[in-house]
Amino acid sequence: MVWALAGCGELGSRLQTASPAAPSPIKPSRVVAQTPASEREHERILSSYGGAYDDPHLEALIGKTVDRLVAASDRPDQAYKVTILNSGAVNAFALPTGQLYVTRGLIALACDTSELSSVLSHEMAHVLAKHAAIREDQARQAAVVTRVVTDMGSDPDMTALALAKNKLTMASFSRQQEFEADSIGVGISARAHFDPYGAARFLTAMERNAELKAGKTVGDPRAQDFLSSHPATPERVQSAQAAARKYSSPASGERDRETYLAAIDNIVYGEDPSEGFVRGHRFLHPKLGFTFTAPDTFTLDNTAQAVIGVRDGGTQAMRFDVVRVPSEQTLGDYLNSGWMENVDKASTEDLTINGFPAASATAHSDQWEFKIYALRFGSDVYRFIFAAKQKTTESERNARETVNSFRRLTLEEIQAARPLRIKVITVQPGDTVESLSHRMAGVDRPVERFRVLNGLDAHAQIKVRDRVKIVVD
Repeated sequence: MVWALAGCGELGSRLQTASPAAPSPIKPSRVVAQTPASEREHERILSSYGGAYDDPHLEALIGKTVDRLVAASDRPDQAYKVTILNSGAVNAFALPTGQLYVTRGLIALACDTSELSSVLSHEMAHVLAKHAAIREDQARQAAVVTRVVTDMGSDPDMTALALAKNKLTMASFSRQQEFEADSIGVGISARAHFDPYGAARFLTAMERNAELKAGKTVGDPRAQDFLSSHPATPERVQSAQAAARKYSSPASGERDRETYLAAIDNIVYGEDPSEGFVRGHRFLHPKLGFTFTAPDTFTLDNTAQAVIGVRDGGTQAMRFDVVRVPSEQTLGDYLNSGWMENVDKASTEDLTINGFPAASATAHSDQWEFKIYALRFGSDVYRFIFAAKQKTTESERNARETVNSFRRLTLEEIQAARPLRIKVITVQPGDTVESLSHRMAGVDRPVERFRVLNGLDAHAQIKVRDRVKIVVD
């Protein structure tokens, strides 16, 4: 989450990643014409996605790939500038000016340059087909703004996820625009002599990654949000495969896997610990010096504005964020100050939690029961908001135990907080999917995660001398 911190938002434009190549006959321009609107949007994107990720090897790989794709496109005069975002989210998008964005989370998921090229060419297609400009107009007309917590008490239709999530708002491309960009992008990649089937492979990888992220939360409304604003991935995979067949047979075209894996070796994976990160059911913020633990039935997600948690099945949710409260205002007065509607003032209680001043209260809307806490830690005030479809012994216990777990990090814990990284290794005799997944650090469901990261389906096995990705700390 971002206070002075950069968090993660996840699942945006579903796209694919790219690689180096033979030198292009034309040297495409990378000088993108800026507008005041695009500069503002660029800054907003950077602040929401953890800033830019600085990696000269990756930047060189992407630069070569983009040059090759531009030379193969219908508009070799169109300039593009790619920014790698310091976010573990799997996302990519484009501004009408030709500014393209890919997260390091997306780069880590891709397995070769042809997959990366499918993402970049898809985003270029949105620019070439003027989709990005149309979307910008729609966003402006709709005055799209992010729902903030002040809406929470007054919206009876809030789902647990809508309550909790607060991600970068960008108007979605239509189904037709996504299919069109897939088709154009596959054509560009194929003409640039990349394997055109990279798009279908990476769309499949993104769907599998999304399923893995959702975990056991089958009823999680995240899936509905994704599918309502983007075509169902199986349709897009079939469409991308059909487009690829127009250009070549499977296994033709360049994948450039070795070069790609060499470029992503040691890339940061997941969240940047300096800005707060989730490990399992625990959130730690080394820079600010605190931690708390959510119930084991919750899936935690660190977004740009808040840490959110959704219980399996979606009947409970939580939000953790930072708020400005004047030092002279009591926490009880803050809870009753009107930022949330329908607070039961009689329920307000002053507390001490692990030595920190705190206060709690209850509130309600038509469909949700809320338990809210404010806790003063140094000069900051942190807010826990728990929502339950109906108040139960379990929901009360979940709220209480989570808040009571808030504590100061020890110096040793702060020093030990370092980022997870992708390490590319060579499969040795005797190695198996299971044995290598056991070497993975800091990830849940390591066997499934290893398979998704390496583009392996449920039954695929690894071979000696294969190069594979694992996550290490």
